[in-house]
Amino acid sequence: MGGTSLITGVEDAVASYMAGLLPPEAGLHARLRAETARMPRAVMQVSREQGRFMQLLLRVCGARRTIEIGVFTGYSTLVTAEALPEDGRVIACDVSEEWTSIARRYWQEAGVAHKIDLRIAPALQTLDALLAAGEAESFDFAFIDADKGNHAAYYERCLQLLRPGGLIALDNALWHGRVADPSNREADTLSLDALNRFVATDLRVDASLIACGDGLHLARKR
Repeated sequence: MGGTSLITGVEDAVASYMAGLLPPEAGLHARLRAETARMPRAVMQVSREQGRFMQLLLRVCGARRTIEIGVFTGYSTLVTAEALPEDGRVIACDVSEEWTSIARRYWQEAGVAHKIDLRIAPALQTLDALLAAGEAESFDFAFIDADKGNHAAYYERCLQLLRPGGLIALDNALWHGRVADPSNREADTLSLDALNRFVATDLRVDASLIACGDGLHLARKR
């Protein structure tokens, strides 16, 4: 197979064709993407086609309350908030004031800041606090895109917080193809591969791993 760029595991020509079918990107979105692209860790930003797909998922499942673990500069949070109704809410978890300060500017400009509850703290603390507060089975959607070694722990908490029929989207499930390389023994690769295999056979969910961005593993709570 040829090289890949936009979508892990998909040839450049096919990925470019798919991207060409997307509607024009809003100016604010494009500015946030451009500002993030100048940062040393720009690769952490979700792709344009992934943001579009997430909005479709949110609207299909009628999401009103969502959780996001890993905000970075806020592109995924922005598209999520835009897809929610006016009274919708995102609990957004991150540990970086620096990165999320960029996010806040764009959320404010987009007019969606009132939908976003940003919590600067280790995400496991935030998730455990939500569970302790009686929030189990009260969320519709969760997007997990943070430190890969903790994805399995985030998955378990989010599964408790989701209502039956709610959806979890696990990002970087293909990890730039490294999960398919048996010679790759890096800790993050092994963690993501183990989680992929666990989710695929987890009887509590209906799951599907798709090639979108760097791979999204979708799990619908039964």
